[in-house]
Amino acid sequence: MSLTELMSGANLDGYAQVSLLLFLVAFGFVLWRVFSPRYSATYRKAAQMPLDDETPQTPRNRGE
Repeated sequence: MSLTELMSGANLDGYAQVSLLLFLVAFGFVLWRVFSPRYSATYRKAAQMPLDDETPQTPRNRGE
């Protein structure tokens, strides 16, 4: 029995469809999160962070 016969007999084609659905759900969540008006103030503040000289941000340490 060759590897090709073994893999074709395992019926793994359902996993590709499940992974596609999981990816679409995750992609939809990211789109919802980015374009949601609920988080627009957070993204606007983060976008202005490099230009804000009045309240400088200190970089976070990775261990904290």
